[in-house]
Amino acid sequence: MSVIPPSTPRRFEATHVAPRKPQVLLAACGCVAAVKFEVLCKCFSQWAEVRAVVTKASQKFVTEFPKSVPVYTDEYELLSWRRLGDPVLHIDLANWAEIMVIAPLSADTLAKIAGGFSNNLLTCVVRAWDYSKPLFVAPSMGTSTWKNPFTDQHLAAINDLGMNIIPPQKTASGHTTGAMAEPESIYYNVRFYYNAKMQKKPD
Repeated sequence: MSVIPPSTPRRFEATHVAPRKPQVLLAACGCVAAVKFEVLCKCFSQWAEVRAVVTKASQKFVTEFPKSVPVYTDEYELLSWRRLGDPVLHIDLANWAEIMVIAPLSADTLAKIAGGFSNNLLTCVVRAWDYSKPLFVAPSMGTSTWKNPFTDQHLAAINDLGMNIIPPQKTASGHTTGAMAEPESIYYNVRFYYNAKMQKKPD
């Protein structure tokens, strides 16, 4: 009877597979708080794969972006399409993103979204959004504009759509100012939501 000698034990090296990064679409509207958009991009880039959409008005305030973040403007929507069957940018971005965050969300864009308007790249993405995926907004506007009855109506409309509203900052006495939440606070709100959602998924 022949005996088969034991094989030499193989050395298995521990391998660490990095978890896949979530795909996050960040967007900025035209208001002064857009000066913080670069910081917002940097916060999210530490954790997620990030793409950005900026409105024409926001470009007056946003001057720099992290080099790793692709940035899309209204002009890209026109450049990407030539004939029937070509990809449509706002559809591709809406399909690519797992999460969308609009920060800052101006009073003007809030009104457009609440009314279903889609006259620029950002609002076209929102109009094409699948609301089974989270969409966060961080409003930013003057205190008197924030307190205007139209704002309440528009916030109620987007809340009914399923958007997550990250409220503006408050004063020490608890009054809402209308100033956008800080980028770090927006980032942690979104990440907490995502982590909680992932923990609920079945193995």
